[in-house]
Amino acid sequence: MLIDQLCINTIRALSIDGVQKANSGHPGLPLGSAPMAYTLFSKHLKYNPQNPKWEDRDRFVLSGGHGSMLLYSLLHLAGYDLSLDDLKNFRQWGSKTPGHPEYGLTPGVETTTGPLGQGFSTAVGMAMAEAHVAAVYNRPNQEIVNHYTYVLASDGDMMEGVASEAASLAGHLRLDKLICLYDSNRISLDGVLSLSFSEDVGKRFEAYGWHVQTVSDGNDTDAIDSALKIAKQETSKPSLIIVHTIIGFGSPNKQGKAASHGSPLGKEEVLLTKRSLGIPEEPAFLVPKEVSEHFSKIAAKGIQTYERWKTLFSEWEAANPVLAKQWKESHSGTPPEGWDKDIPVLGVEDSAATRATGGKVINAIGKNYPALIGGSADLNSSTNTALIGAGDFEAEANAAVGMEGSVGGVWGYAGRNIHFGVREHAMAAAANGIALHGGLRPYVSTFFNFADYLKPSLRLSALMELPVIYIFTHDTIALGEDGPTHQPIEQLAMLRAIPHLLDIRPSDANETAEAWKAAIQYHSGPIALVLTRQKTPNLDRTVYALATGLHKGAYILKEAKSGKPDVILIGCGSEVGLIVEAQKTLEAKGVEVRTVSMPSWRLFEMQTEEYRQSILPSGVKKLVVEAASNIGWHKYVGADGDVIAMERFGASAPAEKLLEEFGFTPENVVLRALRLISR
Repeated sequence: MLIDQLCINTIRALSIDGVQKANSGHPGLPLGSAPMAYTLFSKHLKYNPQNPKWEDRDRFVLSGGHGSMLLYSLLHLAGYDLSLDDLKNFRQWGSKTPGHPEYGLTPGVETTTGPLGQGFSTAVGMAMAEAHVAAVYNRPNQEIVNHYTYVLASDGDMMEGVASEAASLAGHLRLDKLICLYDSNRISLDGVLSLSFSEDVGKRFEAYGWHVQTVSDGNDTDAIDSALKIAKQETSKPSLIIVHTIIGFGSPNKQGKAASHGSPLGKEEVLLTKRSLGIPEEPAFLVPKEVSEHFSKIAAKGIQTYERWKTLFSEWEAANPVLAKQWKESHSGTPPEGWDKDIPVLGVEDSAATRATGGKVINAIGKNYPALIGGSADLNSSTNTALIGAGDFEAEANAAVGMEGSVGGVWGYAGRNIHFGVREHAMAAAANGIALHGGLRPYVSTFFNFADYLKPSLRLSALMELPVIYIFTHDTIALGEDGPTHQPIEQLAMLRAIPHLLDIRPSDANETAEAWKAAIQYHSGPIALVLTRQKTPNLDRTVYALATGLHKGAYILKEAKSGKPDVILIGCGSEVGLIVEAQKTLEAKGVEVRTVSMPSWRLFEMQTEEYRQSILPSGVKKLVVEAASNIGWHKYVGADGDVIAMERFGASAPAEKLLEEFGFTPENVVLRALRLISR
């Protein structure tokens, strides 16, 4: 017991020293939560610091990412590649210890956290991935996948809507390998929690279908240990352990107060805190020898567990060679050979809404890419994103044969169609967790206007460079009668502004097929496929350039007859059909016209300057047509160019009428092009 308390106090001391040296950070959470975090790491968490990416490790997510020094202190002590110097460089330029944990930067950090609710919701996705991968690969007496996802969540996490969405989904799915330690300290940044939050969180989670326990004293490591053991024995529900802690514990003047939440304690208060906890006041960043030795023993147990797993995996691999090949392919992050062999070749007769073509393509890919998994926010029939015959991802106790909308009967967790329900934000956060878990390639879908509901999670997809595929349908005012509440205007500009995100808005069936190929091959961030509700003409590629030009972001559909255009018409998505028709009329009037399809700004910017100039040369008038906000397009058309775009919200009316009223007609394109060249 003495060594346990010494370890806990060492974690506390390292945390407050790091915050104090940086003169920035959040000391309150580490001081209060150190006992539960230590208990988890020392007695329950399955990890190997020598292999932080071990597939069957337990995942630990610090959802209250503002308490990052708690995690960094634990990772250092646990033997990860994080030195005391790294801890001393907390929140400094180029350090491995940023203000909030960042995936890919610090060994042992499973996901980027800080925006409250995101860590909890991402952890739900990790638990979903564990359930699916276990169902697919485990065999009797050969459980190569059997791990838990643990979360340490704060009061702030529990107030966020995304966490509520995700908790509801987790309860429905009966994710029993998900365990949340709720640090209930009843303090938020603005003061006592009762100013804004008085609900009974335990009862709420019970209503969601969670198993709930309460530990009344956050310093009682035996009670915390016992609660974790009970949670692990629960095999039909996720678990919430409410741990009542004291924020800033040990600080004589700031304990239990909001003052310890988001500001350094101050030099004098650090010394007083160490004195009250029985910690040597100097030097800073002290790690007693006994603590190092104790954590080394803990790590050694984890390494032994890993070695036993490797033996088990070798036996499983020998007994299941086909599955083993699939495992290696899926965990490599790249699609298997032949993933694209069944993508259809499409002709003029295949004109359709790009969402409909997208449905054909995703199914052609899905049957050869077993790691592809996903679904929609209750919109499969509209977004065309169901993998036919791949089964529904459901707890078997919830699944029902023959349910309306069922796409494969009762598959349990082995199903690849996830029914996220009307939970857009949790859907995207869970997809991040699925991608982070490894072994799977997630996709999600909803109407484009509802990208607003999931944007914070989409942003984290990009920040972590996760290749989550977002399928956004109903992409313009042409969705029609549902009106401006459903008609996206500014969303394309938002997507294009996000670093690492690959935007693709294909114009027809052939470009949609190429868009999916580009999406599967892109691994540097999320992909947004922006698709139409309405039918678009499939261009005759014997007349117009091949759709493979999509992979360069923009390409010449049809060159001016002389090769020297008077004007370049640039279209995107469904508006490409307008510039194609306008080119015919303008040519009849003696105007030299080049038409350019520009489905992806990101891909275009990846090309050489020489290529970009060959498509959109300086000194030639340019006119863009896109039924969305014009923000950003002037970069490509220049000060002497023009953009036909939406500068207001839409309206409720049939699509044809809306397009006419807002100027998205071949006649208006011709008029604006003639006006442009006459300037």
